[in-house]
Amino acid sequence: MTAASQDVVLYEVQGPLALITLHRPEYHNAQNSQMTYALDAALRRAVDDDAVKVIVLRGAGKHFSAGHDIGSPGRDVDQSFERVGLWPDHVGKPGGEFQFVREQEVYLGMCRRWREIPKPTIAMVQGACIAGGLMLAWVCDLIVASDDAFFSDPVVRMGIPGVEYFAHAHELNPRIAKEFLFLGERMSAERAWQMGMVNKVVPRDVLEDVTLDMARRIAQMPRMGLALTKQALNNAEDLMGKRATMDMVFGLHHFAHVHNELVSGDKLGGYDAKAMAGAQRKTEA
Repeated sequence: MTAASQDVVLYEVQGPLALITLHRPEYHNAQNSQMTYALDAALRRAVDDDAVKVIVLRGAGKHFSAGHDIGSPGRDVDQSFERVGLWPDHVGKPGGEFQFVREQEVYLGMCRRWREIPKPTIAMVQGACIAGGLMLAWVCDLIVASDDAFFSDPVVRMGIPGVEYFAHAHELNPRIAKEFLFLGERMSAERAWQMGMVNKVVPRDVLEDVTLDMARRIAQMPRMGLALTKQALNNAEDLMGKRATMDMVFGLHHFAHVHNELVSGDKLGGYDAKAMAGAQRKTEA
């Protein structure tokens, strides 16, 4: 990783554990492309280290992640990066190709690759886990949340049917997923646990201790046994339609982007981070 990348994603090894930290706390760990590529490099580093048995993903500061960066000074959608997939560079592409190609690489493609990491992964979630933040938590095998954590995907407000890694109908009962998306309201950690989306809810002050204890106990299992068990369960999910659902919804997602631009002149329907936050506050008032 470059020095710049290390600023937005931190990497630490504690015995058999790799701790990867999203590190843009001043922007609530909103994910720009710099962070996404740095995260990919950190995960690759953990995969390549045979001493690492379990990977823990966490966020610095008050929140796990406020989602994709749609308004910070570090927003970098027009920049080129050294790509990790086989899609071409999105920069300079006309029409809907720009957004489609970029999101195949940095959102859907990367998230799918991270889900398939053969080592167990645990998301340690505190505070906000919103939209793109859901994608990072959902690709992990286990989620441990603080009792003040909350989850939401408010992008239907933009006219978009959920984030690119569309796991909603598999993480939640479909009727609950409709409520989650139609209203765009916060789901508490407690309710997320009741719905089976979260493995454990603990007080904020013991979140790290509980998560790392769980990771260390998992790390005592045979490496190949863990890899095969993970592959078996991921394959079962895909046989139940998870991958096919994502392929279908990714097309709807990008139709929505193009529709928004035709109607409003903006791919996000005129919403930036500030407008989304304001609309959320009005909804919950």
